[in-house]
Amino acid sequence: MSDQGVKAAKTPKAITKAAEAAAGWPSVRAFLQSHPNLVRDDAELLSDLGLRFNADNVVEFGPAALARQIDAHRRESSARLELEATARANFAAQAQCHAGVVDLLESRNNTDLVRRLDETAQLRFGLVAGALAVEGRAPAGWRRLEEGMVDTILGEQGVVRLGETGFASLLFPDAMLPVESCALVRLALWRPACPGILCFGAADVQAFSPDMGVELIAFIARVVERTAERWPVL
Repeated sequence: MSDQGVKAAKTPKAITKAAEAAAGWPSVRAFLQSHPNLVRDDAELLSDLGLRFNADNVVEFGPAALARQIDAHRRESSARLELEATARANFAAQAQCHAGVVDLLESRNNTDLVRRLDETAQLRFGLVAGALAVEGRAPAGWRRLEEGMVDTILGEQGVVRLGETGFASLLFPDAMLPVESCALVRLALWRPACPGILCFGAADVQAFSPDMGVELIAFIARVVERTAERWPVL
């Protein structure tokens, strides 16, 4: 094909054939340099490449490339905002947890301890209720469980259980709203140790789920254990 014939062909097909005939990229590059109009005058090819021809005789990145940059920026901004929101929520939860612990440490007896725990659950965490349950003899206000019930509720090796439970009516018999999900933490109370459970109940079925972190409620459970030791049940 003569140079005149090549110049007359202004389709990607013509360039493809020429490229296939060339031996490697240097030949293809030299070919395009020798016939720049084949690219500049082919609007469809420029669109496929995500380029556009500038009036100043410069080929620029066009809408496709710009759209990719905008999408990447939006993804980065969305991820950053999500991280910031999570950090703020974690900070607020920690602050409420620490304030609740101070309230628990000011308890006057085990009955006052469970009352303060319930208030912390409702007023600071927005839950339905907080409760304490123990096998055997229970202080006033605590839920009394039959021997072996802690293992039944949490599992023999279970320490924490988050999510739905079939024991909500047993642990929260006085709740004003139905408890749809729980955070339950095993307790070891007094000496000799009595198995017990720290219980938080929520009306939202998604309030607690197994994939959530347990550091804060585990910390509260340890505070309850240490505080309850002041008044052993004889």
